Amino acid sequence: MALPITPDYDSWPIDETLVKVIHEARYLSVTWSDGRVSRFHSVWLRENAADDTTVNPATRERILDLSQIPAWPEIAEASIDEDGALSVLFTPEDRSLRFHPGFLRANDYDNQDALPPELPPLTLWHGEQLDQPPTIDAARLAEADHGSAQEAEILYPTLHELLGKGLVRLRDLPTEEGAIEKVAERIGSIRTTNFGHLFNVRAIQNPDSNAYTSIALPPHVDLPTREYQPGLQCLYCLENTVEGGMAVMMDGFAIAAALKEEHPEAYETLTTVHWRYANTSRNTDHVWYSPMIVLGQAGELLEVRIADFLRGPMMAPFEQTETAYEALMTLQRMLREPRFAMRFTYAPGDMVIFDNRRLLHARDAFEGDSGSRWLQGCYLERDEVRSRYRMLKRAERAERVEEATQAV
Repeated sequence: MALPITPDYDSWPIDETLVKVIHEARYLSVTWSDGRVSRFHSVWLRENAADDTTVNPATRERILDLSQIPAWPEIAEASIDEDGALSVLFTPEDRSLRFHPGFLRANDYDNQDALPPELPPLTLWHGEQLDQPPTIDAARLAEADHGSAQEAEILYPTLHELLGKGLVRLRDLPTEEGAIEKVAERIGSIRTTNFGHLFNVRAIQNPDSNAYTSIALPPHVDLPTREYQPGLQCLYCLENTVEGGMAVMMDGFAIAAALKEEHPEAYETLTTVHWRYANTSRNTDHVWYSPMIVLGQAGELLEVRIADFLRGPMMAPFEQTETAYEALMTLQRMLREPRFAMRFTYAPGDMVIFDNRRLLHARDAFEGDSGSRWLQGCYLERDEVRSRYRMLKRAERAERVEEATQAV
């Protein structure tokens, strides 16, 4: 016999082994070699088995319908087998199933505080603390094969910074039109919008967005007019010889946290009142209603929708309108405070990737006839970054398992 497969495609190192198991009908308790005790419900174990009655072995997708088991799955016997796996006999099916200890340890929901974070923790920042984007030398990325160790050496710290701080800068990339697409697709699929698959940020005649002029842009997120605004934005510098035009970035989550501490009533208003976001394009008509600061069920920050030039007429209840505008102006004043702003200049071959639902970006005005400023841009989704990061972690775990196997 050998260790059983898991109901996913991951590899789970066995850093700690099972040393003891005791059970009741509806749960069992295991003790690990480091002394940790973990409890698992019988119903949780039953649906997280990896046999062919539970998952399709070809896809690892669940095929078990718990409601079709004649009665609640209960534990008749439980033991640790000779390979170190947990073996459980379930009733009423009279079915014996085995569980990989690495998988159980990684999914120990009874000790959630002890589990390593799935993603890097958020690090909020002010411009006073972070005066330049976290920067990665990406010169070797263009030649790296997809899925190679060389690619992972660049992508892993890139995604780690992006998930934690909300932005990252890749340097020394090729200054070739369309190169942004090749880099972005190493992370995930590009999201096409009304701006196209890729878009060019430079001053043009007859622009349909202020971004395509040389005027200053206020702090904003892109496309809050969408039900699901793009999660990430990539801006890739091909040319920059103009006077002025410095990029400005702000951590919208850090601003929201400061607003909560310094102006709690304004924070409460901006997390509850729904604003109308609407574009003014000649060709599209996107409208969405949302709080300006969006919270999760536990009160955690999920996204900010700050873009004055994309707000439509206020449509809140009459009694809330003045309070809403007071809160808005409090926020607007905070956005002008120098403490929040990071300012930097794009160099040809730079690609800045940032969380469009967290970071605000802006631009100083530039002299349109003093040179050329050409950025190419595209959008990705947060899901793509999270998935790519998890895949890199999965490859790292698989390498550890392989090394452990060879050592034995």
